[in-house]
Amino acid sequence: MEISLVEIAKLVKGEIKGDLNKIIHGAAPFDNATRDDITFAGSAKFLKKINEIDAGAVIVPLNFQKSSKDSAIMANIILVDNPQLAFARVMTFFHPPSKPACFTESGDISSSAYIGKKFVCGKDVSIAPFVVIGNNVVFGDRVILHPNVVIGDNVIIGNDVRIYPNVTLLNRCKIGSRVTIHAGTVIGSDGFGFAPDGEKYYKIPHTGIVQIDDDVEIGAGNTIDRAVFDKTWIQRGVKTDNLVHIAHNVTVGENSVIVAQVGISGSVTIGKHAILAGQAGVAGHLTIGDGATIGPQTGVARSVPAGKVVSGTVEMPHKLWLRVQKILPKLPELKKKLLEIEKRLNRIEGD
Repeated sequence: MEISLVEIAKLVKGEIKGDLNKIIHGAAPFDNATRDDITFAGSAKFLKKINEIDAGAVIVPLNFQKSSKDSAIMANIILVDNPQLAFARVMTFFHPPSKPACFTESGDISSSAYIGKKFVCGKDVSIAPFVVIGNNVVFGDRVILHPNVVIGDNVIIGNDVRIYPNVTLLNRCKIGSRVTIHAGTVIGSDGFGFAPDGEKYYKIPHTGIVQIDDDVEIGAGNTIDRAVFDKTWIQRGVKTDNLVHIAHNVTVGENSVIVAQVGISGSVTIGKHAILAGQAGVAGHLTIGDGATIGPQTGVARSVPAGKVVSGTVEMPHKLWLRVQKILPKLPELKKKLLEIEKRLNRIEGD
């Protein structure tokens, strides 16, 4: 596969400085790029080393200015607003998503797949061997199902959806368009809800659904529980890492990012553009505001206002923990008072 710099510039909406007709055969890391490759330099750390590499072309920020010695060594650059995003688009050109190995053309439906009654299927749908599809299922166009995917009854899937091996979508879930679901994820399992009955627990039926909106990517090994009533809702543009758990009746706002091993308890509402870093845990019925950031391994026990950055957790006896939480916000003031006391003691000892 090959592409000219002119075509790359059109793809990434960038400006070329150098040989417009240079042919590029691949995308490579900054330090490993050869004369046939394109790479990117998005930060000062890499930009200052641009004359040390032998790449065929480099994607750089719009405000980058080559020095005279750079011009002799690195002739071809493409200037863009966001070098990392532009490079990701070039990588997608060289490494487009693959179809299941058993398919050679679009629109293949394996004879080894089981398809239930009243299946409504769009154009160019690919269904691999050993897929199971329930009754009354609706697919849009260009849906790709890898082997061992299980789709429950009354599921609706939009256009350009890619579902990797061993994913399970249980009854009545709704999946938007341009959604990717990675291997081993379970969507629509019952939430964890039990009513105590003396020494035993009585299961609470979960009668709702999971709704995943357009342009969402769900990592491998996620579990997203159906709602007790209504829906667990993953809104447009959300990205989740691997091994994320989202409990019943959670709403995750548009374009939020949830990193590996995050656990979100039931009925939590997360705003738009929020970030939950790795291994963070959120207690039930809380609200995480728009643009909030939850640090790694943070235990969130109260709602977080929009735009706030919070971190930290430590295990201790609960009553002590409650006392510590009251003291923590006062520590800066206490430190100031201690310093004042220390100065007074020093003056007394000096006398």
